[in-house]
Parts: sequence; structure tokens; C-alpha cells
Amino acid sequence: MSKRLTITVDDRVYRGLQTVVGRRHISQFIESLVRPHVIGKSLESEYREMAADELRESEAHEWSEATLGDVADETR
Repeated sequence: MSKRLTITVDDRVYRGLQTVVGRRHISQFIESLVRPHVIGKSLESEYREMAADELRESEAHEWSEATLGDVADETR
């Protein structure tokens, strides 16, 4: 469901939006900018996205393997 929102912006900002984005696309443009700041992704999708990053996973694996070696040398 969509809600109508009235906001106030400077005339120059409004003209810039009309010029750059187009009169009929301002709402979608603003929503695409605001959405990531007010609607978080689900934790599951965040983990899925991180796991898909092969370079990050490789670096994390190397780090964890190096840490295991450090722990094995510690006295208790």
C-alpha cells in the first residue's frame, strides 16, 4: 500500500528534481534514496549476501585459521 506524503523543498531543489529525474519519477527517486535508511534488510538476507562474497569469505577463512593457531599457543 502507498501513502501520499507532502514535503516542502526549496524551489531550486524541486526544479532540479524535475530536470534530472523527471516530473513523474520524483516519488520513486526519493523513495529509492530513503528506503535503505528506514527499512532494514532481513538478517537472513544480509548473511546470504555476505556468504556470496567469495573474496570476503576467503579472507575471513584465512583470518579464522590464523586465529586458531594463536589460541593453540596460549597457556591456560
